Amino acid sequence: MRLLAFDGRMGASGDMLLGALVSAGADPSVLDPVEDALDIEYRVHEVDKNGIVATKVDVLVPETDGGDPRGEGHGDDHGRDTDDGQTAHDDGDDGSTGTRRHRVRGTLSSDDGHSHSSDDGHHHSHDHYHSHDHSHDHSHDHEHTHAEGHGPHRTYPEVVELVESMSLPAGIVDDATAIFRVLGEAEAEVHGTDLEDTHFHEVGADDAIADVVGTCLLLDDLDVDRVVTAPISVGGGETTMSHGTYPIPAPAVLNVVERADWAIRGGPVEAELLTPTGAAILAHVAEGVETLPSLSVESSGYGAGGWDFPDHPNVLRAIVGDGGSRLVRDEISVLETNLDDASPEILGSLQETLKDAGARDVSIIPTTMKKARPGHLVKVVVKPEDVERVAYRLAVETGTLGIREHGAGHRWTAHREFETATLDIDGDTYEVTVKVASDADGVVYDRSAEYDDALAVAKETGVAVREVMRRAVDAVATDE
Repeated sequence: MRLLAFDGRMGASGDMLLGALVSAGADPSVLDPVEDALDIEYRVHEVDKNGIVATKVDVLVPETDGGDPRGEGHGDDHGRDTDDGQTAHDDGDDGSTGTRRHRVRGTLSSDDGHSHSSDDGHHHSHDHYHSHDHSHDHSHDHEHTHAEGHGPHRTYPEVVELVESMSLPAGIVDDATAIFRVLGEAEAEVHGTDLEDTHFHEVGADDAIADVVGTCLLLDDLDVDRVVTAPISVGGGETTMSHGTYPIPAPAVLNVVERADWAIRGGPVEAELLTPTGAAILAHVAEGVETLPSLSVESSGYGAGGWDFPDHPNVLRAIVGDGGSRLVRDEISVLETNLDDASPEILGSLQETLKDAGARDVSIIPTTMKKARPGHLVKVVVKPEDVERVAYRLAVETGTLGIREHGAGHRWTAHREFETATLDIDGDTYEVTVKVASDADGVVYDRSAEYDDALAVAKETGVAVREVMRRAVDAVATDE
């Protein structure tokens, strides 16, 4: 299995994703269709980041007669209010590093590199850090300059229409538009607006679209079977937006992370490392892992971000190789406790309450305790980072006085996808979700219908639950 692994210890951003993928072996010539469609140019060059040679990918546009490349409608007031009262969102991706498959990139703001803005209208001040590589450098090229914010600020439907007009392979279009949907839904949730009416602002500008579509093309060129990322660093400190000062990670980033399969962690510097666009890309394409999986390395590379930090190379590392295993190694811990006085109602509710707290699986096993008293052994599978929260919930729900932890081990899991089966029953259509399990080679070895969906259909139609489940599995199998 061909695997791409990202090291996100310095965060995630679009320009670093572009650079890391090119550095790891992707052919930058696949970016030509984006250059033609947007009238931009990808500038690929090498930079030094604390002694590490990394690939930097800048998105450039021709200068206008007035020397301002940003285009009509950009404006000079990042974070200004729009006509509908919604705050504009600037990207600021260059302030971080990024990881993984089909990605998005953002922008750095001022020429002096002291401040940048994020998708959700945040203005970040980093007095001690400077962006030398990605700030405007008018001395190196008088015909082109950085495409930060160039082009109109588009809505989600306008971004989709633009991407679909690029004559790209269907899979690339699907991935790119899905990434923008994740980002749009997160912004809409922050501001209480509808997805169709939410403006992306800087993230909907030409340079950000070039980042998203470009990373999708580069990832496709690498032709990997699976993409994983270790926990992503978000940085630390505070960020200022038009509505006030907020701790990092920013609200839009948190909303995106809620949709992701990977974990975040704080630090290692006081700066915003994970941007909304970087997070959106990863949320769409990445599986989370605790540590770098076992693989035979074929190639590796580093993508450079805009900021320079004294003790931390601002780079994203990408590793490509043979991942070997047919199943996914998932780091876990196991919690367990013995109960001799829990009522059936309490035991019955544990599946739901513990999973709401973060448990991955809950088992309740009848057992015999001291003095031959009947009891139950509760075993809970949980991710290491969720142990304390789940253990506390288990104690509160059951009243147990002690919980054993077996420590961080691992389990082997299938690759899982969820498909929707559409059933026709007595002239009406119903939808049932079906979980499809496969190995790393894509060989499907199990399909199972979601019980709650099947139960809802059974109640409405009078068809037996197991019959609804059988029909749903058969429908998905037939479509594959």
